[in-house]
Amino acid sequence: MQFLYETADVQTLRFDDGTLIINDADLNLIGEYVVWDARIKQHRAQAMAYEPIVRALHGKSEYTDEVKQYQSLSLKEDKPLAMRPYQRQSLARWLDHKKRGVIVLPTGAGKTYVAVQAILAAQRSTIILAPTIDLVQQWAADLEARLQVPIGQYGGGEKNLQDITVATYDSGILIMPHYGDRFGLLICDECHHLPSDMTSLVAEACIAPFRLGLSATPERTDGQHGRLEELLGPIVHRSDITELEGEYLANYQAEVLEIAMDEDEFAAYNANRQIYLDFVRSEHINFSSPDGWQQFISKAARSANGRAVMTAYREQKRLARASQAKLRVCWELIQDHRDERIIVFTDDNATAYELGRRMVFPVLTHNTKSAERKHMLNQFRSGVWPVLVTSRVLNEGVDVPEASVGIVVSGSGTVREHVQRLGRILRPAQGKVAILYELISAGTAESYTSERRRSHVAFGQQEQDFEDAE
Repeated sequence: MQFLYETADVQTLRFDDGTLIINDADLNLIGEYVVWDARIKQHRAQAMAYEPIVRALHGKSEYTDEVKQYQSLSLKEDKPLAMRPYQRQSLARWLDHKKRGVIVLPTGAGKTYVAVQAILAAQRSTIILAPTIDLVQQWAADLEARLQVPIGQYGGGEKNLQDITVATYDSGILIMPHYGDRFGLLICDECHHLPSDMTSLVAEACIAPFRLGLSATPERTDGQHGRLEELLGPIVHRSDITELEGEYLANYQAEVLEIAMDEDEFAAYNANRQIYLDFVRSEHINFSSPDGWQQFISKAARSANGRAVMTAYREQKRLARASQAKLRVCWELIQDHRDERIIVFTDDNATAYELGRRMVFPVLTHNTKSAERKHMLNQFRSGVWPVLVTSRVLNEGVDVPEASVGIVVSGSGTVREHVQRLGRILRPAQGKVAILYELISAGTAESYTSERRRSHVAFGQQEQDFEDAE
């Protein structure tokens, strides 16, 4: 479509509060990227449209670029490592796609090192975004060791901006409107977080022409992973756990243990679940619909017996998550693997704290302060504390290569969470065979939850092997 607007001979591009302002915009060339802002009587565009706008104007229309504030760098790697074949391939694919795109590699496969090579290839001011402070600190330490330059940090009380800066997504939302013009390369770790409504603003408010997303599991249950191509570029490379197992990741086993509940708890579970199900059926609540859970909350809030229904719902969940029989089996597994490093995963803090209290193990949750968390992980890595109990804090990002046993006492139905928990124990070591136990309360809704979260090649292959063996 051609636009027939008159334009001045020279147009100017400026960065403003996470957006671009273009005065006298040549709409014939860039009309698809801009909208008219009546408040300032100029055209405005998302900051991430900087690269396509400049490309459209270059050589075709005169313009002044007052946007770009990022620097060309001269970085070198201290003590380079040999890249693994899949790392070389993923980097090459990213370069072929004009330094834009998403690389999907399993936890423990060396995504960070691919990112280091991407930074060296781009040689531009870079911002790396990660979902947690733990990850920010890991990235900063690793980059400083490899590049031998000061690494900035934003988040967790730090406000230090450098040519190479690491920040949490939350901090990125705050700083991009002010500094989104200072970075030529945007790297998003655990990039499945990016497409959410607020977090996506980080990518939209950054002018970086070069973009890299990293994830082991980019798919989202809400379908918003489709936005990753718009925000970062297409998936340019993908390697699955089963491709790298044994050579680049530890060999592993995944076992599902169905555990019969004690009679009194099973009776209580069934009684509470029946109250919950009767209400769901009587109110015609459809949990298959996107707003099914909201329907349940809303109708329970308006019902005379809504409080009793919610209490019954929570109680049947609690009994299935942390039955006495399940906790006994958890203890037995810990005894069976007493000479190995073990992470015990739960779906909620209450179960984690109950396990810690009964078995006298350290418990790491989102309530654990940063200094205490660092101390816990150091004690775990050194072997002083061979067992660590956690709710969801260790699902992603925290580097714990010493762990070889995972025990999932309870978890959500998401595939990502289950694959991430498996990834916590797959860091390779000589002769290591990792094992992930999944404890299921027999005869409860946990069986369905387990089936949903194991619908991934990492577990499908295990199931197929087991079937073949029989």
